[in-house]
Amino acid sequence: MDGNKNNPSFGKKLRGYFAAGLLVLIPLVLTVYIVWQLFVGIDGLLNEYVTMAIIKALHIDTTHRNIPGLGLLALVILIVIVGFIARNYFGKKFISFGDYFVSRIPGVRQIYSTIQQISQAFLADKSDVFKKTALFQYPRKGIYSIGFITQDTKGWVQDSISEDTFSIFLPTTPNPTSGFLLFVPKKDVTILDIPVEEALKLIISGGTIIPQGLKIPYSG
Repeated sequence: MDGNKNNPSFGKKLRGYFAAGLLVLIPLVLTVYIVWQLFVGIDGLLNEYVTMAIIKALHIDTTHRNIPGLGLLALVILIVIVGFIARNYFGKKFISFGDYFVSRIPGVRQIYSTIQQISQAFLADKSDVFKKTALFQYPRKGIYSIGFITQDTKGWVQDSISEDTFSIFLPTTPNPTSGFLLFVPKKDVTILDIPVEEALKLIISGGTIIPQGLKIPYSG
C-alpha cells in the first residue's frame, strides 16, 4: 500500500507531463505567432510596391511575387531617412510648416495633435514616461496598487490641487494597455526600485510573478 502511494500512477504522470509541456509550448507558440503576425502586417505595408519597383528596374520577366522581409527593410530605411531629414535645419523648417498647415484643418488638427503628443511622450530621447514604478494606496486606504509615474503633475491640474502630486498611470490586469490616470500626492507615493518590465510581469500575471526584492506593506 505504501509503495503505491509513493509511486504515482501512469495516468497521473502522463497528466503531469502534459501540463509541463503546455507550460513550455504555450508561451513559445504564442510569442512566435504574435511576432510573425507583426512581421507579416508591417512587411505587407510596402512589400508589394518595393518588389514591383525592383522587378521593373531590373527588367525581370517573371511572375510577380512578394519577397519576404523586403517591405520591412524598406520601411526601416524610410523611417531612418525621415528621421535624418527631421534632424537637420531645412527638415525642421519643413516639418514646422507641415504642422502649421495640418493645425489649420478643422477636425484633423485635434487627431494629429493628440497622436503627436503621445508619440513624443513615448519616443522622444528625453522621455521619462513609465521610468518609475510607484506603490500607493488605491482605491482606499489599506489597499495597495502598483502604477507607473509619468511625470510631476503640471499645468492647470496641479494648480487646482493644494498638494504636490505625481501623474500616475494605473494599468489593469491582465491587460496593461488600459487603465486609469491618477493624480496622487507625492507624500502618499512610495517609489519602488523595480524595473518597469518586472512590474509589468507582476501586473499581467495577476500577482503570481513577484519581482525579486518587492515587499508589499502588510499589517495583520
